[in-house]
Amino acid sequence: MDWKNFFDRLGMNGTRWQWRMMRLERNWRGLVHGNIIEGWSLTKIILILNLLMFSLMIFHGLRYGLGLQAVLHPRGDLLVYSGGQYWPLVMDSGEWWRCITYAYTHGGLIHLGFNMMVLYQVGPMIEQEIGPVRFMVLYTVTALTATAAGLLWHPLVPVVGASGSLFGLIGFAITYYHRIGGSAAHNYRNFMVKWAAIAFIFGLLVGADNAGHLGGAVGGALIGWVLPVGIRGQQVMRNFFNLLGGSAVAATAISLLFLAVSWFRG
Repeated sequence: MDWKNFFDRLGMNGTRWQWRMMRLERNWRGLVHGNIIEGWSLTKIILILNLLMFSLMIFHGLRYGLGLQAVLHPRGDLLVYSGGQYWPLVMDSGEWWRCITYAYTHGGLIHLGFNMMVLYQVGPMIEQEIGPVRFMVLYTVTALTATAAGLLWHPLVPVVGASGSLFGLIGFAITYYHRIGGSAAHNYRNFMVKWAAIAFIFGLLVGADNAGHLGGAVGGALIGWVLPVGIRGQQVMRNFFNLLGGSAVAATAISLLFLAVSWFRG
């Protein structure tokens, strides 16, 4: 399409908008092919979404007079209200969306800060390696395997946090880079092992959900063991993974929408 002529007719700067539309088309083709696209990072979007969800939780806490408690150590009922996983509500009330929203909810500023630091450190490396589409699939699936482990281990305990997915990223990277082989890939693998140890120790210190950590790590490691490796590997089953990636985005968006609806009903 002649974008310059189109925008010129609208009285706009056709040349400037032509370049913008060309960049949009290029980014769209990159997304369809599962590649990193210009000026766009899924890791950054996930990080911002976590910060937004935490801000909303603080807002709810202040509204109910909890003060700094909502920031440093929110109560269990506030965590559940803000999207935390609580299996009795999933089973008895059909609130299935909690299986995803819990991974974007955090139990205090320290909990949020540590998880976002890990995401900032390990996320871009993996996203660069496998592309944003498969990264979204990995992040979402490991959130589900993490909460499934929680169902088996402690079904009556409210759970929040991105650490299940983060352990999923780490578990994935360990097996994936191990399969790639070579000194550079093994350095990445060892870097992830270090982060796994740090995150595990931090989890012990703060009493985190080790069942979720294990479930996420196992889910990620299994995906890393079977996902095709390398640039050519990214082209294998591309349409299938595009479908999975779109489903993961849709499931996350719908889950957050259901959470918002629950606030108005409450």
